Amino acid sequence: MKTEEDLSENSSLERLTSMTFGGGFTVRTYPESVNEVRGARLFIGREKENKFLYLLATDGVSGTLDDFAGEEIHGSSNGTGILIRRCPLNHHNASQLQKLFPFTRPVTIGLRDSFGFGDRLGLANPGHIRSLNGYNFKPVLAQQSIRELTRTNRTPEDVMDAAVWAVFQEGYKSGFGADADHLKTIADVDLLVKAGYTMFTIDPSDHVVSGVGNMSDDELKERTSKLAWSNFQDSYAGLLARYDHRTIILSDALSLKPASREIHEACLKYNAALVHIKRMHDYLKSTYPKHECEIEVSIDETDTVTTPFEHFYIVNELNRLNIAFISLAPRFVGDFEKGIDYKGSIDLFKSEYLKHVAIAEHFGSYKISFHSGSDKFRVYEAVGEINRGNVHIKTAGTSYLEALKVLAIREPDLFREILDYAVGLYETEKKSYHVSGDMKKIKPGKNYRDDELENMFASEAVRQALHVTYGRVLTEKKNASGYTFRSRIYDCLNRNEDLHYGLLVRHFHRHMDPFRRVG
Repeated sequence: MKTEEDLSENSSLERLTSMTFGGGFTVRTYPESVNEVRGARLFIGREKENKFLYLLATDGVSGTLDDFAGEEIHGSSNGTGILIRRCPLNHHNASQLQKLFPFTRPVTIGLRDSFGFGDRLGLANPGHIRSLNGYNFKPVLAQQSIRELTRTNRTPEDVMDAAVWAVFQEGYKSGFGADADHLKTIADVDLLVKAGYTMFTIDPSDHVVSGVGNMSDDELKERTSKLAWSNFQDSYAGLLARYDHRTIILSDALSLKPASREIHEACLKYNAALVHIKRMHDYLKSTYPKHECEIEVSIDETDTVTTPFEHFYIVNELNRLNIAFISLAPRFVGDFEKGIDYKGSIDLFKSEYLKHVAIAEHFGSYKISFHSGSDKFRVYEAVGEINRGNVHIKTAGTSYLEALKVLAIREPDLFREILDYAVGLYETEKKSYHVSGDMKKIKPGKNYRDDELENMFASEAVRQALHVTYGRVLTEKKNASGYTFRSRIYDCLNRNEDLHYGLLVRHFHRHMDPFRRVG
């Protein structure tokens, strides 16, 4: 394992440099952030632990700076009059930056392999960008679900702004995506379009019918035949004509011949979900026809595994309904629990995944998406070994855990407080997550030595306790004017930025190493 010093040193593509202006005014500068436009120079720098956007211009071109809000500082360099403005990294200034520099605006990624980096704190994206070096993934940097926004008291603009400042700081000009994750309502769509997101993940899980496997054949047929077929732009007879007594040849090695029960189960299970996807898709496309975007369909948050025929059925019906989408997230076999590695037979996963890949290759218009993708190292080794098709990987909580690891290393007493708090809340907070951590395996924080704390992140119970309680940890207040943990977490991470970035780089290299598609 790399030492802490190794992580700090290797985390920076370029070390911070100092710039001194008239009057002894000195700023530590991120050199990759230096950009020039309209005769002015812009860059991100630090004064102690505080970051700002700095704008430099001669008096003659100072109008370039007028739209940025900040404090003006006058100095001189080599006898030339220089106007310096120190600007906070806020939403207004991020929006102005996007007007000037196209690389700070999110784009659509298409069929390229892509990696989603959820950043619940708004401090991790520079580390995410650095982790991409040497890999062929396109990053999705602004990614947060409505549930996560609610739990962290953030807005879509907050998440977008963090991505904007990160790409500017790191000088990343190769394009990034912005994922409006797990959208369930029309109001969600409006909110995220306004904030400039380019990827819209539609989550129809509330409309998926559960328990179809327990119904009798007669009940299945009766309920399926009585569906509101007009909403589905189809008929019961049309369904049977497309699938009943049909052999679907996907490749030389795979064909599907669904039984009557499989057809009825798939239809009843997903009919309302497909109608909902259609409604969301059509609203987005018709209401915002000029908004460049791509759509992901998420069916991973269901009670049962997505069978190969269900995968084929869903995609075939999406195409019939003229729903264009770029990625699909099935519910894979095995357990994709939050924050830990895959549980289940990897041989069975590989066998089933090959079928899903064959279906995606048959249609040739989308990539397979992995949700709950944090730390699924066994899965990525298998997928990298198969090396077929295109993928999108979606992570979120694992970056938050790497942030807490910084606390465990540098602020052990604060980490102990958070650990005890998280363990106490686990049973309440786990209800909306797929987890199985046993809190009995975790001792009170005071019973761990400082040098044991970092290694605790190898514990599934610890990881899941910390994972599901992030919202409460970040929003709990000790009184009306102050947070219990939040401010101290941010202070620690800002003081230890290099260590934070280094941990992120090392951790995400573990995710990406099996793919190694450099090009």
